[in-house]
Amino acid sequence: MLMKIIIAGAGEVGFHLAKLLSYESQDITLIDTHKDSLIYADNHLDIRVLRGDATSLSVLQEARVESSDLVIGVTSSETTNITLCMLAKQLGCKKTIARISNTEFLDYREKINFAELGIDELISPEELAASEIQLLLNQSAFHDTYEFEDGALIMVGVSLPKSAPFVGKSVKEAASIFPELHFMPIAMQRRGTQYTLIPRGDTVFKAEDQVYFITDKKGVDELYKLTGKKKEALKNVMILGGSKVGFKAARDLCARKFNVKLIEKSKEKAFDLADILPNALVINGDGRNVELLEEESLESMDAFIAVTGNSETNIMSCLVAKSKHIKKTIALVENMDYFQLSQSIGIDTLINKKLLAANNIFRYIRKGEVVALTRLNNLNAEILEFVVKPDSKMDGQVIRDLDFPRNAIIGGVIRDGNGMVALGDFEISAGDRVVVCCLPQAIQKIERLFL
Repeated sequence: MLMKIIIAGAGEVGFHLAKLLSYESQDITLIDTHKDSLIYADNHLDIRVLRGDATSLSVLQEARVESSDLVIGVTSSETTNITLCMLAKQLGCKKTIARISNTEFLDYREKINFAELGIDELISPEELAASEIQLLLNQSAFHDTYEFEDGALIMVGVSLPKSAPFVGKSVKEAASIFPELHFMPIAMQRRGTQYTLIPRGDTVFKAEDQVYFITDKKGVDELYKLTGKKKEALKNVMILGGSKVGFKAARDLCARKFNVKLIEKSKEKAFDLADILPNALVINGDGRNVELLEEESLESMDAFIAVTGNSETNIMSCLVAKSKHIKKTIALVENMDYFQLSQSIGIDTLINKKLLAANNIFRYIRKGEVVALTRLNNLNAEILEFVVKPDSKMDGQVIRDLDFPRNAIIGGVIRDGNGMVALGDFEISAGDRVVVCCLPQAIQKIERLFL
């Protein structure tokens, strides 16, 4: 069953979304005013492109908006996105999503009923990036984390040190040596390869594997012990760049009693930030200047977050921070291609707000009742959280009896708010929220199981 999807805006978010969706052979129309962006998309993707203003009624009629399942406004103009969603809903589109840059809209969701206006979902890439920074600082030794249902289950990604006790052992052997463990490996990538593996019982852990685990709150501490990583209390944080992401991250971290130093190049902006962030120390200076960073006692920082508008500046300054043995470095990058490099560059985590936004929107396209979705940094795998409906094929099934594809795995189940790592003898019942990790080619089969 094809979904008819209209995407307005052929920038990076729109293009990335169209690319993800075209793998699924959805019926996609991409609208943009810029001819060059559309030519590129048309040549690289199997989609329909339409040049024009997305808020023009004749353009929307040409895109057959009245029969569309989903309209996504991700142009760089918030006003265009909001207007488009309102018009599309009036014209008969089933669901709408608008990308916004003014995050006040999110703060006032209770007071303003956006659905009544015709907007089903608001997405702010800056807000998503700031939340991601918070999560990464919470689980400081891990380079990638994601929480399901407020932490009932947690996904953590870690690079295995040679000293980890299960290096050299298969998943099955590790499970028998540590029977009390509360975690399940769901995806891994060998050092130096681009292939994502879904671990099976006979998969052997090797040193420097990048492994993603699903675990509960207790399991996070066990993983710290077993991987030899230390949960270090992070207190002092330096943020480079007073961008929207920088401001939001500083505001959120100050609220959680972190000591925050924020460096901003523009004098006027630095003064504005100092007014609205009374608990942060705002410094006017160029963060590319290593002497300035040293004067501001860079080496006494626990974490360094570079979120200027320039990816190269962010990467280089994080490398300087890493050379001072700072525990956690996070760089905001605009270029998707850098993602493949994050481990080899030596920066703990790269984040890309456009990728975060596209992934967040992507879950609305999933069939079955998908309530959360994340794609793994650098890995060609998706993690989906499905709700089991009473009439679903999964209801009452024991995991080991399922006809589950080899390139997918059930990581855990949330039942009545409690997260459980589900093994082969676990019986799934209606109402369960099941967390599945799978490679792209297995997605359709998984979705059928949950329908």
